[in-house]
Amino acid sequence: EKIRWLRKVVNGMVKPPHPCEDKKRSSLWQKRGDEESFNIVGFFGGSKSKAIWSDFDIAANSLINAAIEETSTDLPAVIVMDELHMLDDENRGYILELMATKILSLNEDVQLIGMSATLNNPELLAAWLQAKFYISQYKPIPIEEHLVFDNNIYPAGTSSMFCKTAIQLTASQRQNSLSQVRPLPCRIINQSKCLELKNPVLNSVVSLANETARAGYGALVFCSSRVGCEKNALLISSVLPQLNDTNPDIMEKRLDLLNNLRTTAVGLDHTLENTVPTGVAFHHAGLTSEERDLIATAYDQGILKVLVATCSLAAGINLPARRVILHGARMGAELIGPSLLRQMKGRAGRKGKDEVGETYLCCQKSDIEAVSELMEADIPKIESCLVPSKRDSRALLEVVGIKLATSKGAIDEFIKNTLLYHTMSSSDLSDMIESCLQELSSDGLVKKTENEDEYKPTLLGGAVVASSLTPEDGIFVYCELKKANQAFVMDGEMHVLYLFTPIHSSQQNINWQNFRKEIEKFDESNLRVLNFVGLKPVFINKMAQGGVMKESTPQEIETARIYRRFYTALQLRDLCNEIPIHSVARKYNIPRGNVQTLAQTCHGFAAGMIKFCERMGWGALRAVLDHFSDRLKAGAKCDLLALAEVKFVKSKTARIFWDNGFKSVGALAAADVQEILTILLMAQPRKPRTSAFEEERYVKKIRSKAEIISASANKIWEKQMQQELDLEDEYE
Repeated sequence: EKIRWLRKVVNGMVKPPHPCEDKKRSSLWQKRGDEESFNIVGFFGGSKSKAIWSDFDIAANSLINAAIEETSTDLPAVIVMDELHMLDDENRGYILELMATKILSLNEDVQLIGMSATLNNPELLAAWLQAKFYISQYKPIPIEEHLVFDNNIYPAGTSSMFCKTAIQLTASQRQNSLSQVRPLPCRIINQSKCLELKNPVLNSVVSLANETARAGYGALVFCSSRVGCEKNALLISSVLPQLNDTNPDIMEKRLDLLNNLRTTAVGLDHTLENTVPTGVAFHHAGLTSEERDLIATAYDQGILKVLVATCSLAAGINLPARRVILHGARMGAELIGPSLLRQMKGRAGRKGKDEVGETYLCCQKSDIEAVSELMEADIPKIESCLVPSKRDSRALLEVVGIKLATSKGAIDEFIKNTLLYHTMSSSDLSDMIESCLQELSSDGLVKKTENEDEYKPTLLGGAVVASSLTPEDGIFVYCELKKANQAFVMDGEMHVLYLFTPIHSSQQNINWQNFRKEIEKFDESNLRVLNFVGLKPVFINKMAQGGVMKESTPQEIETARIYRRFYTALQLRDLCNEIPIHSVARKYNIPRGNVQTLAQTCHGFAAGMIKFCERMGWGALRAVLDHFSDRLKAGAKCDLLALAEVKFVKSKTARIFWDNGFKSVGALAAADVQEILTILLMAQPRKPRTSAFEEERYVKKIRSKAEIISASANKIWEKQMQQELDLEDEYE
């Protein structure tokens, strides 16, 4: 999404020619007219971009590392860090802080800009970044806040007013006395006679969403769980105008949305099929990225009026609404934090479309006191992620690894540019640095030079940094890859799939019956892999019969991680063997969005493993992993890798094209759009019979995809032809 925004920003801007640029011969196949335009691409794990640092000015931590290693002086002029409060995040915060610290340490003329709506200590961050800070109180849209309890709506425009209301309600509930002053509601919601809406909180949520949608505005409903999202979406949908009572133009667009969802690789979700016609949808991580994009776009365009999302997606949803409704203040069983609460409420009000924004926090009796404390609580102050026992060792390994700071004095200077330096005493910092360097040395990641004055990375340390791993994970990966390098199981695919499975993405619960069923199908090669990584079929059988996997000692935790990782590798195996995402999700009883996320995460982890082998000098193992990473990306077997380069031609779709005689990109490029359309229709999931009109619209959507496939195939084929021509010129 951000890449699309950037492309719009630079649209029409002319790139100044480089003074040293050689004039190149015009290519027969080269696309004309784009030589002076800006190229916007995404850098992410596993991407096949051939660009290097000197080609682009926008990047993140790993690209900054590359620039420093290459001793490049052509650094970006501006680095913008959006959502600066994420510095406190356990995972992403470390990257933000370390990247900014490296830039500060370079003493280059780079402008750092940080933005956030939920910061409590901007003075500290400004001191760290050597910046000025500005606090804006401007609100383009006035926001009206409310507390909803027992179908009564109370005004809560400020936290003090909210707390006062909550305290009064709590006291009146406890004493149940007529003499107790109870705040007066500004509105009362009628209790529905429907049994499903017997709960006052649910009744309030559905009523407020229904009221907003019928008035023609957008409502954003936050729930505590994915299941809650889907249930709320169905209930809200049931009270809204049905198919025959909807504006024909809007209904046509909603039918288009259904057809777009139907043409995705996972087909049309049954719940969305029921809710979208009434203008309601849910949005959570269990959906694939294509589904989420289609739903978010439709909501932003007003095609959908109510969007029900999980609390955890509040920070990632940039979709303002006239009315934000919070179904409780919990995420799962835990109460949400004040920062997340503010982010959810901050989605109220759409500039240019709404005159006012409204927030409604609907809570039950047992939560009023906790919600009162939550509203009164300050946003937590941002702290450094480099504190001891967190990321201090990784930070020092990186700066030594990229040669940004190698001597003790240079390391001390680097630490002065960290946020940690502004919150920790000098003596404690000095002890921390010494302890980290000793730990890295004992782990074989850094070593002192002969004059004992400087540190430099070992071969292993350089590989860990290049792979973007923590020291702990790097050592674990080293042991696994070293063992694999000595006895790699080459007559099957399970070993490489296990190595490609990310260490920390295997947290899902194991269905032991499923696990046992899969290993019962294993051939001799796969059983050798099972034994090689230390798993025992006897133990899996015991778990399938109701056993409990202990995870109390470090050894037990390590063993459990290996079992989970191997179980996750089974899902990767299915994806690489052309089993569709929705089928894998159903087989392992996990959300399809999780399966897609696993596949995407594996691309980045696989790229890291390949880089690790490259740095360690393990060329043969690198070649094996690199070859298989293409299969991982394509979700297909080796014979389909070329076809899978074409847009929309992946996995099952690629196989159907192959089976129908289109076995190369050239054959696909030469095909008529009608031929491609016919095969695409064969690849679509089965759908219920519809009217002739709806069928025509559906085929029209598939035709659009066929045209894109044809254009993509032609573009790839032309590029291949150009490469062949260039090769012939070299030999002449």
